[in-house]
Amino acid sequence: MARSYLAPAMAIGTFVATALSIPVAFAQQSAAVNRGVIELETTGSDGISVRIAEDLARLIDDGATRRVVPVIGKGSLQNIVDLKYLHGVDIAIVQADVVDYAKERRLVPGFETSLTYITKLYNEELHILALPEIKDIRDLANHKVNVDVLGSGTAVTVQNVFNELKLPIDATHDSSQMALEKLRKGEISALAFVTGKPAPLFINLTAESGLHFISVPFNPTGNSVYAPAQLTTADYPGLVLPNRPIDTVAVGSILFAADLRQIPERSNNVANFVDVFFTGFQSLLSPGNHPKWDEVNLAAEVAGWRRYDPAQQWLKRNVQLAGAPDPQKLKVMFSAFIDERRRASGGAPMTDAEKNALFEQFRTWAGTQKQ
Repeated sequence: MARSYLAPAMAIGTFVATALSIPVAFAQQSAAVNRGVIELETTGSDGISVRIAEDLARLIDDGATRRVVPVIGKGSLQNIVDLKYLHGVDIAIVQADVVDYAKERRLVPGFETSLTYITKLYNEELHILALPEIKDIRDLANHKVNVDVLGSGTAVTVQNVFNELKLPIDATHDSSQMALEKLRKGEISALAFVTGKPAPLFINLTAESGLHFISVPFNPTGNSVYAPAQLTTADYPGLVLPNRPIDTVAVGSILFAADLRQIPERSNNVANFVDVFFTGFQSLLSPGNHPKWDEVNLAAEVAGWRRYDPAQQWLKRNVQLAGAPDPQKLKVMFSAFIDERRRASGGAPMTDAEKNALFEQFRTWAGTQKQ
């Protein structure tokens, strides 16, 4: 009886066709998954930058052509290094004082000419949580104070602040979560952490534990990168008493872009990100997103740095949209600014009528300035 080779031949043919199609299908899937992707490096999981990245990811992701992939970084200083050297990182959040710190010490050669900023973001406040016996920041002299991991924005800010106060401390470098446990056990005297308020790390703490925030003095003639700020009962109802705000300092955070001019696909992805981010920015001010977005002014400039060109071009085309904050919100912010500046300089508080008059003078002056 003659053998039939038809069935085996068909089976082999099917197998070969399937095997050949696998690389093609994989390539197609890989291209689809990577289409329009940018990697955004945050400053750590304990702060608010991860939440900010999530808000951006929701805004940008269209399910097909654009996507933001947040990457948890090791800190602001490492983020600068990663933007310059690490494959895949397209944009990153960096503290303003860390940028100055790296530039002054030439820690990342050439980064100041290769990196550009997309926009200044929100301010982050210096929180110092201390044991009950620590009543004043000067009580921390020669005590153990955790300043987050090496290379973090907190480590740089605390070094600057305590150097200005000429106050030596024994700095430790645990993660903030680990440091909080050590603080509860009395193994350290205080925990310092720079993050946007209200910080998840502190939000559920109460004064019953004995731990409390201590004030950080602001020197108006000191480092211009810092601004006066307060922690209030609205931020931390369990730790701050009504009408007893805690004075501190704040530092801005900046969204930087890597130099991708030699990588056109990734460069185009970042340019598309900027267009969608800036165009859809108003939606980030709606409930459900982090309240720190209310502090962002896309048109705000970062002195001494060059803005990413697609961001600069968008602002030129849409200057009125980017530079027109809500008047009532601006008035509230102006009033808070006056209060904090007067308090920091030791001046007497201004009345509401005086602040309103000064605000109207400011608006008149602003209207005479050329864009």
